[in-house]
Amino acid sequence: MAKIKTTYFCQNCGAQSPKWIGKCPSCGEWNTYVEEVVTKESSTVTDQWKASDKEKVRNKPKLLSEIEISEQPRINAGDQEFNRVLGGGIVPGSLVLIGGEPGIGKSTLLLQIAVSLQGRKVLYVSGEESEGQIKMRAERLSKTLNNCLIYSETSLANIFKYVGNNPPDALIIDSIQTMQTDLIDSSPGSVSQIRECASQLMKFAKETDTPVFIIGHITKDGSLAGPKVLEHMVDTVLQFEGDRHLSYRILRTTKNRFGSTSELGIYEMFAGGLREVSNPSEILITQKEEGLSGITIGATLEGNRPLLIEIQSLVSPATYGTPQRSTTGYDIKRLNMLLAVLEKRCGIKLSAQDVFLNIAGGIKVDDPALDLAICMSLFSSFEEVVIDANKCFAAEVGLGGEIRAVNRIENRVSEAEKLGFEEIFISRYNMKALKELKYSIKIIPVGKLSEVFQELFG
Repeated sequence: MAKIKTTYFCQNCGAQSPKWIGKCPSCGEWNTYVEEVVTKESSTVTDQWKASDKEKVRNKPKLLSEIEISEQPRINAGDQEFNRVLGGGIVPGSLVLIGGEPGIGKSTLLLQIAVSLQGRKVLYVSGEESEGQIKMRAERLSKTLNNCLIYSETSLANIFKYVGNNPPDALIIDSIQTMQTDLIDSSPGSVSQIRECASQLMKFAKETDTPVFIIGHITKDGSLAGPKVLEHMVDTVLQFEGDRHLSYRILRTTKNRFGSTSELGIYEMFAGGLREVSNPSEILITQKEEGLSGITIGATLEGNRPLLIEIQSLVSPATYGTPQRSTTGYDIKRLNMLLAVLEKRCGIKLSAQDVFLNIAGGIKVDDPALDLAICMSLFSSFEEVVIDANKCFAAEVGLGGEIRAVNRIENRVSEAEKLGFEEIFISRYNMKALKELKYSIKIIPVGKLSEVFQELFG
């Protein structure tokens, strides 16, 4: 006889409590505990390991040397940015979770992927929109849905009943918060429902080698809604970011069992859908006719992709009390460290100045190779001097004011050369990696911040 009891779950992080509490001790959120029914079947767990020797075990352990690896070719998604983020294409049998803010373009992205998978039958299951609404979006995207089946359903049992008779080549779930299973007696979107639905989808993906994509909502702090175990269960977690007031969107990998977690895909949103941006450096650098102070170009890396991005800074005297320190797309603690280095090692008095730093294009970066570009941008704004737009920087700045080497300098130099820059400042300790390579761009090796100031301003 099944024993039924109720337990309280935090709807933000999935923590469990036998009674209701106001503040979750795990994530710190208030009023997130909801009572859910938990059914536990009576079982003699202690007797399971005492199985008879006559019983056959279907799955036996193997020696590591006996395991054979069968290489499965990846599926081309028809979208080079999407392929790059996944690590080279879609892995058969993988479960991919895509999160992002409402209206950022998650459904549009997956609908375009579904249409781009030519020659493969894709089942697009929507629990949020009707079939007519999806048809209207497809017409707006000017896409034909000859290979894509649209199914408006929220019951996981009905979905599996259909795919059992009509197996698709790929399955898209929009979204996991709207799905429900009869095995759990709770409302859709609850922790128990999300966990159980994701578990069944994972089992389906692994047993049938069908790639499954699920869309997940995010909370107000930007993390994926639902229990944290959801991110542990899936193979890949993608975050779709961007400002809805800007046209650019960034697809970032936060977890990937089949590739790198530092890859980045950039799209441009327009009336006809999402367009791939194959050369993001060109859109991240503002085209301007006259030179402006406080603007420099830094070479960074996102995964295997080199990017040249524009650093914008504004330094002005603090009028009201404590000086302000504000950043957009950059770590505020790293900025404070660089300001201290400039004041202590170079004698630039910035303690009484308001400092505002912006990474152009709405991109977020944490690469230390941008340190030198940021320091030069701050000095340019403070002294109201313009740094030539044909110069760029790729080096880390240490606490002693020394210029430190960065990894994969050859990729950064090649990207700067390709975009037509004339000079690039790097650490002298990076020159060993560039000795046998020839570039048309002038490479200026430096060892200290004072040498950079000498080269730029004499």
